[in-house]
Amino acid sequence: MLKQRIITAIIALAILAIVLFALPVVAARAVIAAIIVAGAWEWGGFLFAGRTALRLVYLVFVAGAIAALFLALPNHELLENVFRLALCWWLIALVWMRFFPTPIPKAVSWICGLLVLLPAWAALDHLYAENPRLLLFALLIVWIADIGAYFVGRRFGRVKLAPKISPGKTWEGVLGGLAAVALLAAVGSPLLGVDIKVLIPFCLAVSMLSVVGDLTVSMFKRSAGVKDSGTLFPGHGGVLDRIDSVTAAAPLFALALHWIGLPG
Repeated sequence: MLKQRIITAIIALAILAIVLFALPVVAARAVIAAIIVAGAWEWGGFLFAGRTALRLVYLVFVAGAIAALFLALPNHELLENVFRLALCWWLIALVWMRFFPTPIPKAVSWICGLLVLLPAWAALDHLYAENPRLLLFALLIVWIADIGAYFVGRRFGRVKLAPKISPGKTWEGVLGGLAAVALLAAVGSPLLGVDIKVLIPFCLAVSMLSVVGDLTVSMFKRSAGVKDSGTLFPGHGGVLDRIDSVTAAAPLFALALHWIGLPG
């Protein structure tokens, strides 16, 4: 399983590099939107498993919201409000997880899917437009946190983080992920020209919110009775399984981008 995950990750990284640094801007932004729309298809599976027509309706619903927001750009005030709304949602999700399992009405799941996916698209698209390297750095924070959590959790994990939602995750794993992110920030500080005393807390905040994103999507998967959101990536699951952490981390990164002095 680990070997398959590594091979899939290497291929995905190569494709990402092509998207971010080789494709024309219009094409790259279209790919980013397509990834989020694919996530909408999978979220529709939580709502309407086996009912293709209704899943398509949900896909069109999310795609329409993305198109509407795209037509309103560039509007930095609107974008900031979208990112603030996303942060409010993720704080609500954090509290909600404490009470899981609870029944989740379909109407609520419709809206929650939009709150997960629309700000994520806005953040990823904004970061790419600012500088593809910024988007890559945001993704690196999430990936490094995930890698650190995976290996430390496997070796030292004892205390369950959220056993009713994701039994495999441990507090030791979370701390291992945070330690790895702190190291990334320390290395990146001189390269990015950002004070280490600013960059480390920022990166840690982004990585901690990424954990909330991961657990929140897992909560909806568990409520829907599925293990993975899809099967697109061998050993990794579906699109949502790959971007669940990013959906929470990216809006915070984009909102705080200029607060901490990261160059565009």
